[in-house]
Amino acid sequence: MLSLRGLAKSYPGPRERTVFHDVDLELARGEYVAVMGESGVGKSTLLNLVAGLDRPDRGAIVVDGVALDSLDDDALTAVRRTRMGFVFQAFHVLPYLNVAQNVALPLSLVGTTDDAAAKRVDALLSAVGLADRSTSMPRELSGGELQRVAIARALVHDPALVLADEPTGNLDPDTARQVLALLREQVKARGAAGILVTHSRVAAATADRALVLTRDGLRPLPNG
Repeated sequence: MLSLRGLAKSYPGPRERTVFHDVDLELARGEYVAVMGESGVGKSTLLNLVAGLDRPDRGAIVVDGVALDSLDDDALTAVRRTRMGFVFQAFHVLPYLNVAQNVALPLSLVGTTDDAAAKRVDALLSAVGLADRSTSMPRELSGGELQRVAIARALVHDPALVLADEPTGNLDPDTARQVLALLREQVKARGAAGILVTHSRVAAATADRALVLTRDGLRPLPNG
């Protein structure tokens, strides 16, 4: 479902900085992988490349059978809207929309009818335990509830790939454990592939496998 081959990225300048090179990854549908690494090693950069928000210096990225290097900016936007879902540390829930309206945003971007969108939103809110909060405003929710909204929004359009960047960084440990379990459960239930970027071994332990990103590529996380 996701294939990364020989991925490399550097930032030019008087002292050019190589972020990483020779990154390889094969990810199947239903597989959930954690990516760890030192701060500044390029974990978020890697997600940006996979999402088509940045371009690699070399290497190939294929998402759900689509080679990203062959696409222009408009086509990349279409791939993100239809085949990817995103969960961030900062939630990015729009404060002037209620819970249901926030979750429905990806469907409005792809032209889903109102009736069909309402059914999908209701189903996702039930799945993440927020069926009774559909008309609540974000200011009325806890951090854990806001991240549940973000998870529902990331999954409502049935993406093939879910990218989560430190999704529990703003949550207390108990809430973080609940959100991590929910994210894994929902990615698996929908047969999507998932990448969880995290600095936490506790979070990484919820994935099928954990990898460490270094300048030289991705390696299995050592035990201990």
